[in-house]
Amino acid sequence: QLQLVESGGDLVAPGGSLRLSCAASGFTHFDYYLIGWFRQAPGKEREGVACIDSTGGSIKYEDSVKGRFTISRDDAKKTVYLQMSSLEPEDTAVYYCAADRTVWTCPRAQEDYDVWGQGTQVTVSS
Repeated sequence: QLQLVESGGDLVAPGGSLRLSCAASGFTHFDYYLIGWFRQAPGKEREGVACIDSTGGSIKYEDSVKGRFTISRDDAKKTVYLQMSSLEPEDTAVYYCAADRTVWTCPRAQEDYDVWGQGTQVTVSS
């Protein structure tokens, strides 16, 4: 069974940093998968935050997080990371990772993703 588990969410003050992890299990060829990070704030639609393709050669960010967030992957550990810095209250949301077995590069539509995690809460507040 393919499974993604997010971790690292927490309460952090504005300007702070967090690193989210997305750990995969049950994936025979994790390096075949493009991984996306998404977030959903209360009362808002889920939106894409960052994406890294299966080779790591194509990376895309949502405009509001460019220069503050960094996505990376460690295929040996079957884990994708989202390093977040200079956090703002507007970054408060449940963060999800998702996997898409594809040769295409980023970005991908949400409906293209095959597997989703359960989410981890990030709260930015003083």
